[in-house]
Parts: sequence; structure tokens; C-alpha cells
Amino acid sequence: MNQPIIKVGILQNQDSITFKIYGGYILNNKIKLSDRKLKVLPNGKNLILQEKNEIIYSGESLSFEPLKVNKSIEDARYKFEVENVTIGIDFHWEQKEKESFEGSFKIINKQGKLILINEIEVERYLQSVISSEMNSESPFEYLKAHSIVSRSWLLAQLENRKNAVSMEKSQVNENQKIVWYDKSEHTDFDVCADDHCQRYQGLTRLSNNLALEAVKDTSGIVLMYNDRICDARYSKSCGGITEEFQNVWQSVYYPYLKSIRDFDDKDEHLPKTEEEFEKFIKSSPEAYCNTKDESLLKKVLNEFDLITKDFYRWKIEIKQLALKTLLEMKLGIDFGEIKELIPLERGKSGRIIKLKIVGTKKEYIIGKELEIRRALSEKHLYSSAFIVEPIFKDNSEIPCKFIFYGAGWGHGVGFCQIGGAVMASKGKSFEEILKHYFPGAELRKIY
Repeated sequence: MNQPIIKVGILQNQDSITFKIYGGYILNNKIKLSDRKLKVLPNGKNLILQEKNEIIYSGESLSFEPLKVNKSIEDARYKFEVENVTIGIDFHWEQKEKESFEGSFKIINKQGKLILINEIEVERYLQSVISSEMNSESPFEYLKAHSIVSRSWLLAQLENRKNAVSMEKSQVNENQKIVWYDKSEHTDFDVCADDHCQRYQGLTRLSNNLALEAVKDTSGIVLMYNDRICDARYSKSCGGITEEFQNVWQSVYYPYLKSIRDFDDKDEHLPKTEEEFEKFIKSSPEAYCNTKDESLLKKVLNEFDLITKDFYRWKIEIKQLALKTLLEMKLGIDFGEIKELIPLERGKSGRIIKLKIVGTKKEYIIGKELEIRRALSEKHLYSSAFIVEPIFKDNSEIPCKFIFYGAGWGHGVGFCQIGGAVMASKGKSFEEILKHYFPGAELRKIY
């Protein structure tokens, strides 16, 4: 097969979009434009393209194609720069950036809201992903491993879309809300540019040749299992034990995403009881992702990720009023005073799949892991692998506050980014790293 061209959603749900083009572009195969700062606004079902408040085009869609003679040759003169691109949407470090991209792009009007879509070859897209997801100064074997993981995930999603794979994503009634948020739910493009899919920042972070070399060295190589491309998931830190797919998303078991200890002795006993999970989460067991190597972390994490220091083990406190207010805001339910937060079901990493909220007015069950993280924080908790300790005052039966002891950063399924970087720093090859996190999977070059 040839490498695909993919559609990446850069901006969504916008009232207007401002961008600048560098080099020559042709609009809708009609109008040549170069080195212009432009603004797009919706007008009913149509779009208006403006320059300095002067309308230069109006139509149902806007499609921009670079005028390069040889489109296979990278040329920095042909790019477009987009203002106010949000990265880390809904996460604790969310921020806006001005970002530059290459390739073709189009802007569409969807019910009065604008979407900007970048069309680009898979391998060039991946060079940006590897530089955007992690610092391109990371160990080279780690960057190669991540290239293969990201490529596998992307191509697996394209296969699912082509085969119209669709699964139920919620179980909601008056007593519970069990929902999960998969990465394949976009309808207007293949993947978005943020952490919901893979962090893609175009040309913005392509400052180090290592990321480019890692993608080129592994070009076309994917993880396979039973002749199918692996749905290779990843997160920042598993917290010492990786999680299984079905405990985060659909009820499908993938053998190559089974739960493992993030250490050499992968078959060491995994916690099973609530007491064992409490002991595991409140301790700091040895693991690849249990690192405080500042020099390595600075090479691996981008500056906004470096804000998070306590990714392996963390602790937060939430006062009673703050918690009840937060839950009412997030879930739309008046629980009264919060009495208990009870884990009903955990995955093998300790991540809570179902959590029972017990209030003086209402009891309710929520899940899966991301819904729990969103409900208990203004943005996201680092993970749903936590123990809750209620604190009482003056013999009251109602806790005055709750202390959360947590483990890991993200859903924990598949590839542990920080763990993989530590493995590479210890001399492990990309093949060894991938074998560790995706047991039973094999590497295959498909184009």
C-alpha cells in the first residue's frame, strides 16, 4: 500500500478563523494568493474570506492548495500560520498558541461554526506528532518506538473508519452514567490535532532532526497482531501497572494490551483487592516510569508537560463544599452533602472503572475512567487510579474534606511514554521497548 493522505482537524467550533499564508496557494482551484493575512467568517451556510475587512471571496467552502511545483519536496516557503490554536483541551495545562502547518487545508461551515482541516501525508504528520507529543531531544530509540506506536494507532483508526466499525459508547439511566470517549468519533476529519487523538502542532516544533530521523528510519513499520494493525494506545505515565483497553473504552479485549508491571519482572503479582490497591497506590514501587531524573524529563517532556512534577504518585485535597459544587456543575445532580466516594470496580492498574457517589440526597454511579476524572476536577484528574480518604471534624458524620492519593498520568493503556523513555535511556532498543508494552505483537513494514 502507499502511505495515505490524512485529514487533521486543527480548529473546531470556531466563530471566526484568522490565518496567514506564506508562499503561493490557490483557492478553490481559481484564485492565486500569496503572503496574505486572511480571516474567515460564517455567513448563513456560506463562508466569507476577508483581508483587512474587505471581502475577497464568498462560497460554500474554502480549499487552499500550495502552488509548489514538486509537492513531495519539503519547502519552508509554503506554509500557513493559524492563530489561537488550543492545545491540551480541558487539561490542567490548556493554552492557546500560534502554530504553523504545511500541506493543503480547507475551511468548512458546519451549522454556523467553522472547522479548519489540514490534509497531509501520514509520515510527515507523524514527524510533527513525535515532536509535539514529546520533546524531540528524547532518546533516539524511544522516538523510534513512539513513531511506530503513533503510526499503528493512526492506521488502525483509518481501518476502523473504512470498515465502519462502531460501538456503543454509553450506558445512562437515572442511577448511573457510564460513558467512554474514543478517539475515532470525528466525522469531518480523520483525527484532531490535540491530545484527544494525537498532539499535532505542524511545523511549530520541528526544530530537531532526531524526530524526523526516527520517523524516516521506521517509515511504514507498524505493530501487528493476527494480521491486523494494533490499536496501539499510549499515555504519559501508567503509574507502575498498565491498564487494559476494555476497562477504558469498549468491552473488547486485545491480548497485546494486557496489563503488565512496568518493570523487568512483568509477571510480578498484580493487586486484586481494595487493600492491595491501597497499598500499591500509597507506596512508590519500582517502575520504569517512576523516575525523578530531571535531565531526562527535560529531554522527554515539552515545557507545558514539565509543569506536572508528581505524575507517578500524586495527592490532592478537596473540601466538602468544593466537591459538592463541582459534582453538581459537572453532572447536573444535587447530591446534598457528599458522604462517600466508593470504588465499585477497578481495572488491573487500580484505575476506577465505576465509582459510586453517595450524598445525603442522592446516590449515583459514574464511569468509565475519563468521566470519573472529569467529574472530580475542574479540568481532569491525572488518572482514575486513586484512593479516597474522608476527613471528619468535630464528630460530624459528614466529611469536611476528602484526600485523594493517586497513581499515574492518563488512561495507562499500552505504551507508557515516560516509562518508554526511561527504558531507552537504559540502553533498551525500540524493539525491546515495544515488546515490553505490547506483548505478542510483531513489527511489520506495510509500505
